[in-house]
Amino acid sequence: MINEKVKAFLEEKNLGDRLTIHRESIDTVEHAAQQIGCTEPEIAKTLSFVVDDKPVVVVMAGDGRVNSSKFKAKFHTKPHMIPRDQVQEIIGFQPGGVCPFAVPENIPIWLDVSMKRFEYVHPAGGNEFTSVKITPDELEKVSGAEGWVDVCKGWDEAGE
Repeated sequence: MINEKVKAFLEEKNLGDRLTIHRESIDTVEHAAQQIGCTEPEIAKTLSFVVDDKPVVVVMAGDGRVNSSKFKAKFHTKPHMIPRDQVQEIIGFQPGGVCPFAVPENIPIWLDVSMKRFEYVHPAGGNEFTSVKITPDELEKVSGAEGWVDVCKGWDEAGE
């Protein structure tokens, strides 16, 4: 059940031991939190958008929701997610397993500040049965993120 591309990517970054295989699906924030044994906000959701006719990935805390005004201020367009049936073809992973690792190099990855309040966050590991335990700083470094953005609403800055 391991995505070999993600495993190789993480091993190259000396983070291969952070990949965890789960018995049940982690295809939603709720399922992931249950399987990992963390809070829902600690799940790092990896969402795929279309900006200027090109894909863009934004990773945010599990309790965050996209704020249209903030998104438009940053990306100069309203948020439009890549249609579910096109995500694997464009991003390289199926919905429920999209991760910020081993994404095609031409796709920019942005990290939302909603994750900075946690010691560790847990993005998917390339499919709906694997996750990665990683600090926000490590995530920024190994994902090759463009940087940090503030495009979410609904999350609790205090982490409660």
